[in-house]
Amino acid sequence: MAIKDRKERDKLDRRKLIIESATRLFLEQGYDKTSIRNIADDIEYSPATIYLYFKEKDEIFYVIHEHGFELLGKEFTTLNDIINPLDRLLEMGKTYLKFGMENPDYYDLMFIMRAPLAEIECHSKWDAGDNAFQYLVNTITECLDQQLIKPGDPKVISMSVWSFVHGLASLHIRERFKSLDIDDEQSKILLSQSLEYLIANLRI
Repeated sequence: MAIKDRKERDKLDRRKLIIESATRLFLEQGYDKTSIRNIADDIEYSPATIYLYFKEKDEIFYVIHEHGFELLGKEFTTLNDIINPLDRLLEMGKTYLKFGMENPDYYDLMFIMRAPLAEIECHSKWDAGDNAFQYLVNTITECLDQQLIKPGDPKVISMSVWSFVHGLASLHIRERFKSLDIDDEQSKILLSQSLEYLIANLRI
């Protein structure tokens, strides 16, 4: 392997190590209590080394946040072959819930954890997040155009659907269903039935 290639690989490995450490510390300690020095100490680097890769803590959080949305977006693209947009909408909801249950740490960082999103505002376009939401809006618009759901503003309906499914995912991830004295399997059934109830009430 050429020296240049090895250096590039080492650089990518260090960046990955920083992101992995930051992800774990954000989840364990919270965003506010995690610092560049904490991350550096965790991986036995100097803070100066961290700053070679990221200008501040917000930028690290943004990269983690963006990657989570990229993962979710890839899951949505597997639904492109579903012709009926209402069927696709239902499967989107199931995919979203499945993503949350299988990636609770990422979901927490993406949608639940309190953290400033100032880094997002520094970008002219937030591609991964925008693409995920636009996929929902496009599907809702198709449903409206084909008169499959009750009429309304596609963005308002999209926000309502997202809020509903996010609520289900959050309750499950934070184990709030345990207060209902139901086990994990019953919880998953309840999530599915709740989603189907939502879609049924959107139908014309």
